Amino acid sequence: MSERRALLRRIRVWLVVFIVCLVASGLTAFPLVTELHLAEAALTSWAAPVGDALPSLAAWIERVRQGADVADEQYPFLLYGTDWLAFAHLVIAVAFYGPYRDPVRNIWVIEFGVIACAGIIPLALVCGPIRDIPFWWTVIDMSFGVFGVIPLLVVRRMIKRLAAMEAMETTAAAVQAVQAVRRGEAPGRPVV
Repeated sequence: MSERRALLRRIRVWLVVFIVCLVASGLTAFPLVTELHLAEAALTSWAAPVGDALPSLAAWIERVRQGADVADEQYPFLLYGTDWLAFAHLVIAVAFYGPYRDPVRNIWVIEFGVIACAGIIPLALVCGPIRDIPFWWTVIDMSFGVFGVIPLLVVRRMIKRLAAMEAMETTAAAVQAVQAVRRGEAPGRPVV
């Protein structure tokens, strides 16, 4: 396998992992109320040592679950916002198919993702306190941007390398064509 093909394969593997993570995080936003019930039950049963070690986490999960229950029972339209959050994750995941198909031409999608990951931090720092989110939870939210940007930066660096390889191949082909013309040969035709 050529170095170029191996690099393209690595880029695609990283992108598939990133897309799968985006889809998974999107799909988990749909059953939010059920997930909160499961998390609270876990913290009082098989994961009780975690709940005991981190009582503020257990209290926060209980509070969020109570709020989601009230919203689900009395104001279900509020949960429509998490449906749109889920949908946004799925749509963004689809956008990363462009770089999967043609990484060099669609590097802008990777750069868009880097900007989006960077934007998570100020959003969490501004909106977290406004929405009465505990600071430690805000840090968890910000970690999605930090951990999300790592594969994107790795992929961006590999795409830049791939672009350089393609540029060198194009230049070499152009040089060969010019040399063939100078020798009186038609470009692309072998000398007999």
